[in-house]
Amino acid sequence: MLTEIALNLVETNFHELEPDILEQAIYKAQKHLLELQHPNGYWVGDLEADASVTAGYIPLMYFMGVKVDEGRVRKIIHYVKGKQNQNGSWSSYQSGDGDLNVSIQVYFCLKLAGVLLTEPFMQQAAGFIRSKGGVSKASVFTKIWLALFGQYQWSGTPSVPPEVILLPNWFYFNIYEFASWSRETIMALAVVTTTRPVCEVPPTAGIEELYLEPEGEREYRVGKASRLFSWQSFFLLVDRFFKIYERSPLKPGRQLAMRKAEQWIVSHQEPDGSWGGIMLPWIYSLFALKSLGYTLEHPTIQLGTAGLEGFILENEGDFILQPAVSPVWDTAWAALALCESGLPADQPALQKAAVWMLDQEIRVDGDWKIKNPDTMPGGWAFEFENDLYPDLDDSALVPRALRNIRLSEEQEKEKAQAIRRCIDWVLSMQSKDGGWAAFDRDNDMQFLNYVPFAEFMSPLDPTCPDVTAHIIEMLVEEGSHPQALFKAIEYLKNSQEADGAWYGRWGVNYLYGTGLVLAALGAAGENPQQETILRGVDWLISVQNPDGGWGESCKTYENPSQRGSGPSTASQTSWAVTGLLGAGRLHSLETGRGIEYLLKSQKPDGSWDEAETTGTGFPRVFYLRYDLYRNYFPLLALARYRNGLRNQEPGAKTISERIEVRK
Repeated sequence: MLTEIALNLVETNFHELEPDILEQAIYKAQKHLLELQHPNGYWVGDLEADASVTAGYIPLMYFMGVKVDEGRVRKIIHYVKGKQNQNGSWSSYQSGDGDLNVSIQVYFCLKLAGVLLTEPFMQQAAGFIRSKGGVSKASVFTKIWLALFGQYQWSGTPSVPPEVILLPNWFYFNIYEFASWSRETIMALAVVTTTRPVCEVPPTAGIEELYLEPEGEREYRVGKASRLFSWQSFFLLVDRFFKIYERSPLKPGRQLAMRKAEQWIVSHQEPDGSWGGIMLPWIYSLFALKSLGYTLEHPTIQLGTAGLEGFILENEGDFILQPAVSPVWDTAWAALALCESGLPADQPALQKAAVWMLDQEIRVDGDWKIKNPDTMPGGWAFEFENDLYPDLDDSALVPRALRNIRLSEEQEKEKAQAIRRCIDWVLSMQSKDGGWAAFDRDNDMQFLNYVPFAEFMSPLDPTCPDVTAHIIEMLVEEGSHPQALFKAIEYLKNSQEADGAWYGRWGVNYLYGTGLVLAALGAAGENPQQETILRGVDWLISVQNPDGGWGESCKTYENPSQRGSGPSTASQTSWAVTGLLGAGRLHSLETGRGIEYLLKSQKPDGSWDEAETTGTGFPRVFYLRYDLYRNYFPLLALARYRNGLRNQEPGAKTISERIEVRK
């Protein structure tokens, strides 16, 4: 029988919306999403991080010797002022607590932009920073950032010897044991912490007022170990050894290492000027090459600085620097949602998206080849350009979207070959524990989590339930590879948390992980009455909000006891609903309430509002707000709910028709 909540929805709203509220909501969401498609066939939503990313544009350009247009400076100031909290701080995510490092970096940008300390909002910001211990309590990356501009001593930052690049790839420890994003950043840091450049700033841009200690009493140190015998203590000891070595006049291999590091950095620049398609290695690679004497006229620098324009969002009032762009990810999800919601397989917009996705396939070797030398390339990256780092998440989604779209006979052959190459590559990237990571295979040297810069940048790329869940759905639709599927399903069962939830590495957080895993287990045909699934369902039900939705804050990465807690959002409600549907709870009251929340919160234009941050970059420190999450995930949830009901009554196309069938 239809749930009571579904009947109430029809009885309450059927006369207002034809043919019925659910079908109308799906239609409006489809229409809105189609209107957002780029003429070239892709979708790409705004991708926003914390205010320090946009603020960092001014110091970056200052260091590179590029004058920023005064209009842009005003827009940046306006934008970051609008992100300031009432206590003077800036947060690392929407509605989050004030963050010391974000606040310091934004504050320095504002001073470099010419904002005076006497401004009330600046005094308030300085007060917050000092209340948290000032610069001395900042993270390693903030201290490196400040050292580049003479606002902190290089001696208090970790040493990254460039000789690390001389270690052979077969050696137990080498640069390819780090995650892709860490690897590129580490190579840039190896140069920067060796050359130790200082870009002088005007005295008025100094941040002396952010120190609690007088100049002569400051202790410049990398960190302090909490335990004497620990990996943290070991790496701090190693750092002291490196600093002694730095003072030695004899450094055999240093010139060769610097030359190889430089070559490595240059060779890893993407055609759009970026490094890895993300800001962190991009910015530090520019710093590194500038410190080696590269001028603004050098082609690598020209490409690197010009490429930033493609990551900028600008209007009359604001200027925003995006930390990355997500066209492949957004296009795959948008196409999948439109296909599942009923658009014909040969619909022109979908065909255009499919052709664009096929053009984005990566056919060249990347860093992944070091640990996986016997596999041919195939798959997709997250961004427009990132050939060296295709990722498993996008490579799991694109084939699923492509399978649902019908192309010409010749294009169908091309599509089948691309999907085949992708699946072969994805299967070869399965880690020993049965799961998949985002970029690498068996990237799990746990002791690297204690290197000094690990407090900001995740050094490793371990397997995670969310990526693994996406790949399971792809393999299920492919209909083969039972051994890989079995290992992956066992991995998911083994990675379930004690309370029944699953951790979300790339989305916030346990709602993301749990929703995706339950959907994947359901797609794989797992018995919905087994304990694993029942516990996951019970957890989702236990954290549903009174309004029928679900929400979770980024704070749960720091404090897991708050998992599943937060104001309801469209994207997180959709993840929970799709999880419940995957677990066979089509007619549960909780699913119905979740659907009702999505229907009631939909705007007249077919979209949903969502200010909260629901994407994850580096857990505990860096988060992302994907603007299109609020559109394609609700559409997908509504479509799967509608399809589930429709499949139970094949002769009925709408809820109202199904009621007549039941009568």
